[in-house]
Amino acid sequence: MSVEKFENEKWKGKDQQIVFRHKMALKMIGSGRVLDIGCGDGLFLEMLKNVTSEGVDISEEGIKKCIEKGLNVFLCDFSKDRLPFSDNEFDYVVMLDVLEHLYVPEELLKEAIRVSKKYVIISVPNFSSLPARVQTLFGGVPENNRPKKGHVYWFNLKILEEMLKNNDLKIVDIKMNSFWGLNFLTRIFPSLFALSFILRMEKSIV
Repeated sequence: MSVEKFENEKWKGKDQQIVFRHKMALKMIGSGRVLDIGCGDGLFLEMLKNVTSEGVDISEEGIKKCIEKGLNVFLCDFSKDRLPFSDNEFDYVVMLDVLEHLYVPEELLKEAIRVSKKYVIISVPNFSSLPARVQTLFGGVPENNRPKKGHVYWFNLKILEEMLKNNDLKIVDIKMNSFWGLNFLTRIFPSLFALSFILRMEKSIV
């Protein structure tokens, strides 16, 4: 199944609900123009009430839902095509739980950097969390690794940091959530206790 078909099937179903990544990403955005890559049904775009925002998605079904809500969106297969925007067009470029759905996520990251003036905000699940390790130890398949998730590239903090370094992105803010109320441990052992990472990065100005 192609990424496009998978995403169409997903957006035919239930709409998104506001969760940790949406709340944290919203706090990382100030004034300016925002691009939401992988906007889906437009939930995050609806949350951006006080800024100019646009969205792009690979799914026709997702785009239809956005248009019904009156949102400014574009259809684009960003798994293989360039984004339909000029260099440095947006103050913030956002990708919430998008990169792990792509076989070569770094290509889209480079495109996000290209169209951003300064900031790139992303979120990815942590595939090396303690619950995932325990489930694997006992012969199970961790939640984030199951086919229904559509995840094909597995991130942890080390892999993520290496990718950002290779693309001259500096982390200026990071938020993490945990399990069993152990959020305080994410700062000490992020790769073990964080369930996901939400980062605001600053691009190098050449």
